[in-house]
Amino acid sequence: MRRVSRRNVLSAVSAAVLAPSAVRAERRQERRESFEVARVEVFLEHLDPAHDGLTIAQLSDLHIGSGVPDGRIIAAVNALNAERPDLTVLTGDFVTNRFDPVERVPQLLERIESQAWAVLGNHDHWSDAKTVAGGLARADIGVLQNQHTRLRLRGADFTLIGVDDSTTKNDDVEAAFRGTTTASSRLALTHTPACAGKLPAWEDVLCLSGHTHGGQWDVPKLTEGVFRRAGQPWYRGHYRVRGNQLYVNRGLGFGRGTRLPRLNSEPELTLLTLRRAEGREPGPP
Repeated sequence: MRRVSRRNVLSAVSAAVLAPSAVRAERRQERRESFEVARVEVFLEHLDPAHDGLTIAQLSDLHIGSGVPDGRIIAAVNALNAERPDLTVLTGDFVTNRFDPVERVPQLLERIESQAWAVLGNHDHWSDAKTVAGGLARADIGVLQNQHTRLRLRGADFTLIGVDDSTTKNDDVEAAFRGTTTASSRLALTHTPACAGKLPAWEDVLCLSGHTHGGQWDVPKLTEGVFRRAGQPWYRGHYRVRGNQLYVNRGLGFGRGTRLPRLNSEPELTLLTLRRAEGREPGPP
């Protein structure tokens, strides 16, 4: 019979005690890094035929630092890269306050493999907009502040419009749209959804935003009512706004692993597919 030493007994006891703790720790880590991948099809009247099926990845409200575990951002960027989108857009609030590690912005986002563009959010302006924008530039992410740029995607012109944050009154929609036309595919970015109400009406422009964290605590009817009273009727998902379309991303920041938990509003990576309307009424189904 094999002799059981005191060391073997202690090892077995330690394993029995520590194994459940290790499993719990692994599960906590998975929860901290978890997010939902939302796949959305958007039908647009003024979409170049070359852009039918174009894929766009959207990240928003990263709140790098105390607002989100680094692992969640890394996991989201890895998931984004695996999808190989035609374009990646980021819609603001990269940090929360001036004490957050701004240097982590390029370190975490330089891993994005597709062409990427961004707009700033209210927290970026309240913190240090110039430094945040500089970090994005070092990560090879273009920043649009009340301006537009023309990209060449799938052999056709694609106009990307960036409206600066309206919460901090840095927005200038007229300047951002000046010189654009419905003759080419257009996409607008802005951090705060309420700004969608300022876009040129009835042009079927798709606008992507964030800011609301999907309500953070989403209680049926109650949360929507609170946002409406605050002048923010669009707080998560797909809407029609004055003849245009709006998608509000729930963001990656806050939630599990932070001091501000979420309820019924999981962190989100959005993967949008653009489609030509062709007789179908554009907008949310």
